[in-house]
Amino acid sequence: MRIKPVRSGDLREIFYDEEHWRLLHDLRCIAIRVMEVLERSGLKTVLHGSLARGDVHAQSDIDILIPYPVPSYKVEIALDRLKVKPFARFIVQATPSHAIKAHIEVDEKITVTFPLVKLRKLEREFYRFGGEVTLEELRSDIRTPGISKKLLLIIPTSKGHLEVPIVGREAEAAKIVGVSVDIVKERVRVLMRRDEIGRTGIYLKYPLSPEESFEEAFKKIVERDPAVRRRLKL
Repeated sequence: MRIKPVRSGDLREIFYDEEHWRLLHDLRCIAIRVMEVLERSGLKTVLHGSLARGDVHAQSDIDILIPYPVPSYKVEIALDRLKVKPFARFIVQATPSHAIKAHIEVDEKITVTFPLVKLRKLEREFYRFGGEVTLEELRSDIRTPGISKKLLLIIPTSKGHLEVPIVGREAEAAKIVGVSVDIVKERVRVLMRRDEIGRTGIYLKYPLSPEESFEEAFKKIVERDPAVRRRLKL
């Protein structure tokens, strides 16, 4: 379903019903279980997106990030403890200048991501832009401000959340979320352009074969793609 950014509007207060609170709790419990497995293996994680903010819906995904490069075998050995065969494994790159990342789809709803190169400042802030929480914050039932794909600033409250469009309020939104105004302006530009011209594709999406490691696949990509090699030098 195409998500259209909200370009203007006033502050609104949204109240969650019992079903919403129950869904949020259930999805967060699943995230905690996956993050605990990873963190027991020494892999620090964050949960980002709507589950961090609270504005979930039935189709909300569980997006978990390890925000630094790690040996892929550590991630996969940890996930093996869930007794679930990964749904799919990909190497992805949004544009030739962006970081190359590994995606493991644990199932249709749960994705674990980790970069194959060190994230630059704005690349790391991309996740904070949407809101993120640590495992300890999840256990403490903490929600955090973040900005949705509709370009709405979501501010959690005890009864639900406040929401307000960020277009024209970029500096204020950046301060509340705790990111630079640069990432806010970049995401506004990208999401507005996507709305105007239709969904844009990603530069690279490489599916791994069952016997292939992320490191082996990454090496093949680097050898054949000069744009990826240039990103490694940044």
